[in-house]
Amino acid sequence: MMTRLFLQAHRTPTLAPEEVAALEQAIARTVEFAARRTIVRPNEPLSQCTLLLDGFVQRYKDTPEGRRQILAIHVPGDFVDLHSYPLRQLEHHVAAITPVQVALFPHSAVRALTKESATLTELLWRSTMIDAAINREWIVSIGARPAAVRLAHVFCEMYLRLERVGLADGTRYALPLTQIDLADATGLTAVHANRMLRQLREQGLVEFRQGSVEIFDWPGLKRFAEFDASYLYLD
Repeated sequence: MMTRLFLQAHRTPTLAPEEVAALEQAIARTVEFAARRTIVRPNEPLSQCTLLLDGFVQRYKDTPEGRRQILAIHVPGDFVDLHSYPLRQLEHHVAAITPVQVALFPHSAVRALTKESATLTELLWRSTMIDAAINREWIVSIGARPAAVRLAHVFCEMYLRLERVGLADGTRYALPLTQIDLADATGLTAVHANRMLRQLREQGLVEFRQGSVEIFDWPGLKRFAEFDASYLYLD
């Protein structure tokens, strides 16, 4: 079932079997993209939404000076551009970080789902609102949190999101980003991010190495990051 991870990530509201079947049948096709390939370009007409089945995806914007700001990191089970359904285009890039597989939902199929089922409408709406809540938390990090805390917060968030869909092994999980990616996601320079990663490791909290995260002290990392998971709406 291609929507399994999406439904595992979003367990409320509960769908009836026929609603799960309708969601599956709305998929037009699956597509694979190589690492670092663009999936959606800004200001281009869109007629479909993208559900990430495997791999990691980023949303980002580049400044005229060439500085990149990563706006979101998506994990398997995420709709990466569900908001393109009402908007019909995006103002930012969506690109693969790793090799990815995605399922494509035509906008016409999304429209049909929302007409047929109030529960499916609520589920898709809820998914979009959680995406927006995560975005707001990232804005708080970049605008108000110290550098090391920003990184710790990302590691806490990604752990819970990946654990939710069964992609964490204890407190170890794959996060196939470069240090430049982490810097671009947290508004830091690569040099500053490297120093802060070393600080977190030396404090015995967490280690990021070669695309893998190992949390040594989960309660301590949460305290250091001042992490409150309520914005993920996991319950």
